[in-house]
Amino acid sequence: MSHVSHRLPDQLRANLRLVFVGTAASTRSAAVGHYYAHPGNRFWRALHEAGITPRRYRPDEFAALLALGIGFTDLSKTGAGMDHEIARQSFDVIGFRAKIETYLPKTVAFTSKKAASLFYHRPTSALAFGRQAPLRGFPDVFVLPSPSGAASGAWTLQPWRELAEWINS
Repeated sequence: MSHVSHRLPDQLRANLRLVFVGTAASTRSAAVGHYYAHPGNRFWRALHEAGITPRRYRPDEFAALLALGIGFTDLSKTGAGMDHEIARQSFDVIGFRAKIETYLPKTVAFTSKKAASLFYHRPTSALAFGRQAPLRGFPDVFVLPSPSGAASGAWTLQPWRELAEWINS
């Protein structure tokens, strides 16, 4: 049986309005090849409810969001599963930063404090949800509550609404 790569393809091009950044694909997303594919994940519902997309998209439609100026990537393109299951060395913050500096989206949104903590090299407890302090030569950054079903305790749509207002203003 041939080895299957568990990575999701980046959905990136120049001048996007928004790029969503996760830690890594869930086991389910890696298996089906769609971002935020687990049925318990609130991502697609949150996008629509917050006003970021005009309707509720399905995980298998993720590529259609490029037409709305929305892209996707992950800090680990080789790992898959829950955050604690992913090898620390598979997180490529330098490669991520290079991608963002190449494509220069207007806004970057981390879909968990864990993803943001890897980027900022700070503990999740030191990070707040919402828009972050500006970084020279880097797009505006938002940190969003994880839409994963495993993170329901911290769920709130409000930072997603703030993001929608920011990108639509």
